[in-house]
Amino acid sequence: MQRTPGTPLNDNASSHQVEDADSPEPADDPSAGSPSSPAGHSWKWTVVFGGVGLLILILDQVTKAIALAHLTPGEPVDVIGSLLKFNLIRNSGAAFSLGAGYTPYIAAVQITVALGVVYLSRKLGSAGWAVAFGLLFGGAVGNILDRIFREPSPFHGHVVDFLQTPHWAIFNVADMAVTSAAVLLVIQTLRGIRLDGTREHRQ
Repeated sequence: MQRTPGTPLNDNASSHQVEDADSPEPADDPSAGSPSSPAGHSWKWTVVFGGVGLLILILDQVTKAIALAHLTPGEPVDVIGSLLKFNLIRNSGAAFSLGAGYTPYIAAVQITVALGVVYLSRKLGSAGWAVAFGLLFGGAVGNILDRIFREPSPFHGHVVDFLQTPHWAIFNVADMAVTSAAVLLVIQTLRGIRLDGTREHRQ
């Protein structure tokens, strides 16, 4: 069969069409930050968020129950010399016992934070953010339950604190989780990792 002068052009056009069909769309690249990229991982990271949050909440409530059953206020117990003591107190304020007398307002702020974390968890696309959100949620809910259900009255309840280290306020597992979450969120931000798992391109 004899080639016509137009045949090579048609062959080239066909090859370009094949290459275009085989080449991936830029939006399919995970680094492109398209909504479809992180969405495939959102449920996995939501499960991680929920698992970490539930673990912290259970650990916080169990340790508080043990502290109430075995410790007496005003009678600290040395655990690791002067580095760690069990010292039971009931805190009506926020961190470092600040805000005593504003328990309902503190509870309202913590509830708002917990709801905000749940709302944003739908967009999770990173393990670091999922763990940080889980720590924050579990810690916030742990102390919320104290303020709602413990004495002296609903939404005026005192938080149970029992861990004491030198030159620091007495705290609990929920406080540890919230502090760890804050540190992890700062690390994620400094690394340039967004909530959806994409990374900021810095010059």
